[in-house]
Amino acid sequence: MVEYCRKFTNFVPHYGLLADHAIRRKIGLEKERQNKMAKVIALANQKGGVGKTTTAINLAASLAVLEKKVLIIDADPQANTTSGLNFSPDSDQKRTLYEVLIGEIEITDSLIQTEIADLHMIPSHINLVGAEFELAKMPERESFLRNALAKVKDRYDYVIIDCSPSLGLITINCLTAADSVIIPVQPEFFALEGLGKLLQTIRLVQERPNPDLTIEGFLVTMFDGRTKVHNQVLNELREHFKEMVFETIIQRNIRLSEAPSHGKPIILYDVICNGTTNYLNLAKEILEKN
Repeated sequence: MVEYCRKFTNFVPHYGLLADHAIRRKIGLEKERQNKMAKVIALANQKGGVGKTTTAINLAASLAVLEKKVLIIDADPQANTTSGLNFSPDSDQKRTLYEVLIGEIEITDSLIQTEIADLHMIPSHINLVGAEFELAKMPERESFLRNALAKVKDRYDYVIIDCSPSLGLITINCLTAADSVIIPVQPEFFALEGLGKLLQTIRLVQERPNPDLTIEGFLVTMFDGRTKVHNQVLNELREHFKEMVFETIIQRNIRLSEAPSHGKPIILYDVICNGTTNYLNLAKEILEKN
């Protein structure tokens, strides 16, 4: 018993030092956070099925796990990000991006806490389709999301926007609000054909509403190294876009496709699978760049 007490006494000062360090580190992070605004990253590709929503959910979750304050915005009327984070798109709470964009509620009233402590979400709803028509009649219609985000950007380190696959007014709002764009690319030749139109849209946004918009990078998703065509497309992308292609590759992974049906990001669904490792590596790569 004496020996046990001696060991416990010896441990307490070390525990106190660890706790003190953790508190000071948290205060330091909060002060650093107060001195800068969030970086806003949009995920865009008008071709569906390329892993855009999967990347939005899991990149946001990975950044939050790495102690960053993150807001994810579901700007797709299909609301897959919303359901993928365990919130019903059919909820009658009317606290979605649609109500924010048409001015019915403040953006602060739409924030929802997810299962991950440092990750908040603004959900979507099929009604968001109607916002295209309502915004079209208004002046400065490209800037509604940017103006709304300005009220909460100082609360976060990163804002991740899951854009609609269409290149309509909602997507233009997202690109106008964004600092940069991640373009998920499935390593298939047909997937490359749609890149030209998206890059043209990005250039148009850079010309007028958001001249500071940049491309964060091209992200290869659903990659299977055993497939010849996947390796060919990856090599073509890297040859053409060079350092704009992320080093991190998202491998094809069955657990990644299962996680949304359970309303969880992959890091909560299966912490040891390749999908979790891939998205943590992507988050770290983005943090190193920024």
